Amino acid sequence: MNRYLQPGKADGMFNAVVGVLTKLGLSVAGSRVLLVRGRKSGQIRSTPVNVLKVGGQRYLVAPRGQTQWVRNLRAAGEGQLRVGRRVETFRFAELTEAEKPPILRAYLKRWAWEVSRFFDGVDHKSPDEVLRGVAPGFPVFRITGTA
Repeated sequence: MNRYLQPGKADGMFNAVVGVLTKLGLSVAGSRVLLVRGRKSGQIRSTPVNVLKVGGQRYLVAPRGQTQWVRNLRAAGEGQLRVGRRVETFRFAELTEAEKPPILRAYLKRWAWEVSRFFDGVDHKSPDEVLRGVAPGFPVFRITGTA
């Protein structure tokens, strides 16, 4: 599914503030700055992301769908997560649709205040079949280790 929601002005302002604070070392509710090489330009691109921890694993969820950072991450095969001066280079595995529902549920429970508008009424209390139904629209990556 090629679901993509264009960021609005408020999203841009929010991401800019979170990005600056995170670069300064002040993580906002678990935020990191994702650094990934652009698939066309080759230049390093950055965007704030939320790193979700579930069962000892870490995940990145794309609440707006097939964003540029998602496409770039897939093409690059690795990325970096930054908080302040601390930078971690990582590899990842993209989850299958069947693996996504518990991660989406945990993500919505943790960050509904920030991302619920992207989920069209689906929340952490939604039945599994509803989460399975929306899963194709939300790329999810498990961080598998450092590169």
